[in-house]
Amino acid sequence: MYLIPNAKRQLDELFSLFKGIAWIDGRFFYEKNRSKDLVEDRDPQRIKQRELPSEYRVCPDTYIDKLIIKKYSNNTIKSYVSAFEKFINHFPDKEIDELTQVEIRDYLHHLIKKDFSNSSINLTISSIKFYFEIVLGMPHSYYDIERPRKQIQLPTVLSKGEVKKMLGCTDNIKHRCIIGLLYSSGLRRNELIHLKIKDIDGARMSIKVVDAKGNKDRYSILSTTLLIEMRNYYRQYRPKIYLFEGNTNGKYSGTSVGKIVVKAALRAGIRKKVTPHTLRHSFATHLLESGTDIRYIQILLGHSSTKTTEIYTHVAQNSFRNIINPLDL
Repeated sequence: MYLIPNAKRQLDELFSLFKGIAWIDGRFFYEKNRSKDLVEDRDPQRIKQRELPSEYRVCPDTYIDKLIIKKYSNNTIKSYVSAFEKFINHFPDKEIDELTQVEIRDYLHHLIKKDFSNSSINLTISSIKFYFEIVLGMPHSYYDIERPRKQIQLPTVLSKGEVKKMLGCTDNIKHRCIIGLLYSSGLRRNELIHLKIKDIDGARMSIKVVDAKGNKDRYSILSTTLLIEMRNYYRQYRPKIYLFEGNTNGKYSGTSVGKIVVKAALRAGIRKKVTPHTLRHSFATHLLESGTDIRYIQILLGHSSTKTTEIYTHVAQNSFRNIINPLDL
């Protein structure tokens, strides 16, 4: 038996040493397991029992089982399985385990010629790598697959006036609170539907976002105006556990949240494509425009690095206010 300190550096070296060679059960290395427990109905049989053409090559069960064991979300499982099946069906005459980097690169060139987006190609690469390196445990050579450069796409941002129009056009108090929280606290849709009543702290004017993206907890700010609205909502709806609950007292549907936002934008006469994440982008941009330090915005959004948050400097209008247009000179 060999003993090593239970410290981050030693554990990193241990996992690095055995990656692709042996599976390490690290459950007892940590005091607390921070794995995100996605409250979803996982039904692996549903994806295994799909109706597909007879000659269509399906994803191996071991691939799907591994995705489930690693607690990937339902959407990620569907995306990985779909991308990987398209890859293996591109080579119908070859066994999956016989496919090499040559075939992988040929397939990626095929996607590029078909004008697939960089994000779709990156998803395909991740799905292929998952099979060879995670399911089969093959060595690091597959990490040599070149990924396309990440596209920098600027987020869609609403003006403060447009957000107020959306709230003004929403008669249902529950729907108004949903839109108001997405915007005033910069929440993701999934974070909103997992909010519990106990996470709202009216005394400190803060919201605790538990086990969010990246398995991280954080605090965000709470609007004084919205708190009054939320108290009225609570007296009317009396939710039991989650702040927003469906008809069966379970979590509110993420799909319903999306529909609420879209309908409110249409009523407000907004022609941009508006989603729940648009309100989060608007929250960050408006804070930046009002002079809030980008490091505070990073914390409020739950970003691991300010590099992610810096995208909002490209859409903040205060950067251009003092610039005189050459046509007006």
